[in-house]
Amino acid sequence: MEGDLQKFKADFFKALAHPLRIRILEVLSEGERNVNELQTALGSEGSAVSQQLAVLRAKNLVNSFKEGTTVVYSLRDPLLTELLAVARQIFDNHLVEAISLLEGIRNEK
Repeated sequence: MEGDLQKFKADFFKALAHPLRIRILEVLSEGERNVNELQTALGSEGSAVSQQLAVLRAKNLVNSFKEGTTVVYSLRDPLLTELLAVARQIFDNHLVEAISLLEGIRNEK
């Protein structure tokens, strides 16, 4: 059972291992969007967005439903929003550390 959890986590983070997929999740954290809305928000081509949405669907990170001829996407788990916020905080912490290190180097000169 313990190994299953680590495998799930590894597969989960592999699904997040693409900048466009993360950006899609960030946009969807603001609410449901169809493909056209996602393309506009991301400034990306339809085929690239569709490919990444397929990965996110396959990994059960997003839900999709048809509204007429349009497919609408949403986050499957609202905790993804929190995960992305924590990742942002970690990035900010690393940035602050890097800035402090650079300031220390500059002060040595």
